Amino acid sequence: MLTKIFSRAQTQTVALPAPAGLAPAAAAPAMRSSVADLTKKAAISLTKHGLEDQQAAVYLVLDRSGSMRQFYEDGTVQYLAEQVLGLSRNLDDDGTVPVVFFSTDIDGTTEVSVSDYAGRIQAKHKALGHMGRTYYDRAMDYVIKLHHASDAAAKGIPALVVFQSDGNPDNRTLTENILRTASEEEDIFWAFVGYGTNVSFLTKLDRLEGRRVDNASHFHALDPRTVADEALYDGITGQFKSWLQATRGASTQQH
Repeated sequence: MLTKIFSRAQTQTVALPAPAGLAPAAAAPAMRSSVADLTKKAAISLTKHGLEDQQAAVYLVLDRSGSMRQFYEDGTVQYLAEQVLGLSRNLDDDGTVPVVFFSTDIDGTTEVSVSDYAGRIQAKHKALGHMGRTYYDRAMDYVIKLHHASDAAAKGIPALVVFQSDGNPDNRTLTENILRTASEEEDIFWAFVGYGTNVSFLTKLDRLEGRRVDNASHFHALDPRTVADEALYDGITGQFKSWLQATRGASTQQH
């Protein structure tokens, strides 16, 4: 089992405005937890799904299409990166999550780590400038190549990709084909996280026919400002175990 180290970051509560096009939340914004607390919550979710001893290389893919602007400005995307970092600390022993920003193409990349995560996503987003359209296929191809080149892949460790978007992509057929091919050839699970109301294509990817195994899930965060950490983690990890069993066999669950 990987050693889990908890930081002393402080818990804070932040009241957030409603993103453009999204109705004000009926409930109060959820409390934002420290990375230490997020690590503990992620561990509970992993244990619930029988993944407490599982290893995985965790990646985060973030939508930078124009409709995402408010989610960056109000800190929602920054907090998602902290949530994914908490998950990674239970699964990945290098303490770092590679982050890929996409819109019309790959806008840029960065990393978040235990020693460097505060404000990192917002700062990188601002430095990248123009926000484009929505092409999932560019980001998916990039992450596949990134994982191929990693030490984790060389060791036979699978990848868990948290892929966030708030809109349907421009190139749907190519995206579907990539996911089908990945189900045959790649040791990668795609945990899609949809923000807002325009994410019907993510539901389609979750149910996509013609794959060897079910290599994707979709967690719908209608208003991500009010989604509890526990719900997000369950949404990401809930189908990961069944994919591992289908692709690697029950004997590979123990490390």
